[in-house]
Amino acid sequence: MTETEQGWRDGAENVVFQIRLPRVAAAALIGAALAVAGVSYQGMFRNPMVSPDILGASTGAGFGAALAILLGAGYFGISMSAFVFGLLAVAAAYLVSCMSRTNQTIALILAGMMVSSLFSAGTSYLKLVADTQQQLPAITYWLMGSLSSIKPRDVLFLVIPVTLGLVPLLILSWRMNLLTLGEEEARSMGVNTRLLRFTVILCATLLTAASVAVSGMIGWVGLVIPHFCRMLFGYDYRRLIPAAALFGASFLIIVDDIARLATAGEIPLGILTAFVGAPIFLYLILTGGARRGN
Repeated sequence: MTETEQGWRDGAENVVFQIRLPRVAAAALIGAALAVAGVSYQGMFRNPMVSPDILGASTGAGFGAALAILLGAGYFGISMSAFVFGLLAVAAAYLVSCMSRTNQTIALILAGMMVSSLFSAGTSYLKLVADTQQQLPAITYWLMGSLSSIKPRDVLFLVIPVTLGLVPLLILSWRMNLLTLGEEEARSMGVNTRLLRFTVILCATLLTAASVAVSGMIGWVGLVIPHFCRMLFGYDYRRLIPAAALFGASFLIIVDDIARLATAGEIPLGILTAFVGAPIFLYLILTGGARRGN
């Protein structure tokens, strides 16, 4: 009994509280954040095929992380650089759309594609000039997404932007229902569509940038989970956003467990989520993303 207690104090306690619990908490926060960001963007653009990286937050964060790795920054510096560049990418896309004379929604999508392409090209260049022995493998592995390096401070880093992004979206969920009807209909009901659109973009960007900054680029969560929740709970955002948060958190926790246990070496999360997401994306294309029974 004494040996068991001693083993818990010296080894198991450190594993549970310093490694396992922070990793589970980070997976839950990131899964919830990406799913809610995805469902919010889909509602704003009225398109179930939209994902959280549509405005360039993920590619901007990837560029920021690659740049920090190239400059020799530590783990926290890499996360901060990824977070800042993720926000800058979306800010650039939004400013371009505001200056455009075309429809703002279309301009925002096109600007997001342009910014995403630019940052992807920048990341490719950084990989080209990176040291092939240390920097290039680090950049490549980070871009595939993983929670293997999560520490308690990463959870603390996630809590603030995820809370700032999630709480306003929950409060504004009933207004998002009006936004899905179209801007003219929403305005006729007294909704400031411009302010609401800006708020949704800001909150969803905070969720996406914070998640990618900590975990790397994990795709498909923001596309797959909203679709499942929409099929189960309908299109009412008062139910859809909480459901997306719960299902997204559960999904990424399960995928992270599979990533750790499936093989002797840990599989990057971006690979596993792609294996799940690609067939479902094909299903969305074939069915048009419509809810069954509609």
